[in-house]
Amino acid sequence: MGHVADDPQIGRMPEAEAEGVRANGRVIDLSQAGKGNYRAKRGVLIEFIWFVVEACVINNKLLPLSSVRVALLRLFGAKVGTGCRFVHPLRVKSPWNLEVGNNCWFGVDVWIYNQALIRIGSNVCISQGTFLSAGSHDMSTTMDLRVAPIVIEDGVWITSKCVVQMGVTIGRSAVVTPLSVVHRSLDPEGVYGGNPCRFIRNRFDSVT
Repeated sequence: MGHVADDPQIGRMPEAEAEGVRANGRVIDLSQAGKGNYRAKRGVLIEFIWFVVEACVINNKLLPLSSVRVALLRLFGAKVGTGCRFVHPLRVKSPWNLEVGNNCWFGVDVWIYNQALIRIGSNVCISQGTFLSAGSHDMSTTMDLRVAPIVIEDGVWITSKCVVQMGVTIGRSAVVTPLSVVHRSLDPEGVYGGNPCRFIRNRFDSVT
């Protein structure tokens, strides 16, 4: 990690300001942060209409109808296969950035924060309270938004209250145990857990 004293930006500051940075440490000016590599795929009006639909229908606890959620997701550009269960309230930031295979289950309060594409295979279970985020911020420079796709392959089970970060691929039939943070890609058929997420064992070791 670089030292504050070696930062060329400090050399260009007024002396009083530079002394303040040396004494107290750097602070990134959030007013200068930008959209980074994020590119909106829909206009403001469509985003607003989806915001209302998501709040009133998709994330509505009083609506236990999977078919309605699937129809609306497809209407706004999501690709959703057959046999998927969206019976619980959940949040989807950008349905046009969502691809889901067949026979997938989504639990209560799943949050799909997909500023970039999130591709989910078939026979995937994403349990309650899980947060999938395809975006973050450039923490070391400008706090610009950075996005990268998430790929969840066939047969994966992400259990309750997990976090899956941008740019991650979770391999076929892997399992992520509760309260885990997936910060890097995971190999197929493993059981992983913790923060940061680590390999625990093979999923099918005990299967005869």
